[in-house]
Amino acid sequence: MSSNSRISKAFKEAKKLPLNKDSKYILFSDCHRGDNSFADDFARNRNVYKYAFNHYFDEGFTYIELGDGDELWENSDFKNIFRANKYIYLLLKKFHDDNRLHFIWGNHDMDYKDPKYIKKNLHYYYDEVSETDKELLINASFSEAILLENQETKKSIFLLHGHQADWFNYTFWKLSRFLVRVLWKPLQILGISDPTSPAQNFKGLIKVEKRIEDWIKANNNQMVVIGHTHRPRFPDATEIPFFNDGSCVHPRAITGLEIENNQIALIKWHMTTKENGTLQIIRTVLEGPEDLNHFIN
Repeated sequence: MSSNSRISKAFKEAKKLPLNKDSKYILFSDCHRGDNSFADDFARNRNVYKYAFNHYFDEGFTYIELGDGDELWENSDFKNIFRANKYIYLLLKKFHDDNRLHFIWGNHDMDYKDPKYIKKNLHYYYDEVSETDKELLINASFSEAILLENQETKKSIFLLHGHQADWFNYTFWKLSRFLVRVLWKPLQILGISDPTSPAQNFKGLIKVEKRIEDWIKANNNQMVVIGHTHRPRFPDATEIPFFNDGSCVHPRAITGLEIENNQIALIKWHMTTKENGTLQIIRTVLEGPEDLNHFIN
């Protein structure tokens, strides 16, 4: 199956969510939540992510994670990931309990295609204080793609991880997982990057983006948002409507896309220093906000 066919299949089978003037969505991806070891890229931004997460919950946003939320390649036991990020999952539970949580699986968490895996690892967690199993994310929403669609105009935004355009990390993801888990995780501790990742492979990154651009052109300039490459992307109104929310493993920052009031903006949450020397976490708008009508056909 070609990348074009994989993307088209994901588009056809995408889960639909409403898009209107009242919609409030925050899109993050590529958190790669790990076990808090030296190879855990999420660890350095965990507090920034937590602060941003609380903000979006209080402001009534729906959280959509565009894949690679959990680092299931480097870590074979989800319990270690949960133990390192318990309060993050309890924040996810708040969104879930309020029906404001949707996951898309990526290549690093393709295990979530399997309902049995989800049930085993995400439905309950063991609470060490009460020594009982407690509910976590029962029947959490996982899908390959999501379509944010206006019911009146039928205009839409296509959300997916993006590895559909990366044949090795889609078709041979289990081989990639084996290489990362057995070989590259130990080497990552020594500072050697994983060559299977498009974020570390510029030529591979360009190929992935080019394939998605070609699909957009062939499909009436359908607006698309991905993650996967870790490279934020925010076109102007004259360019192809191809967006990327970046990642949550940038050095000292996380990036995402906000959709609110029929507008879209690329934002960054990061730490900065006040004049008195204390640290604070702030939100910075990198691009936009721009009217969605400029990008949706």
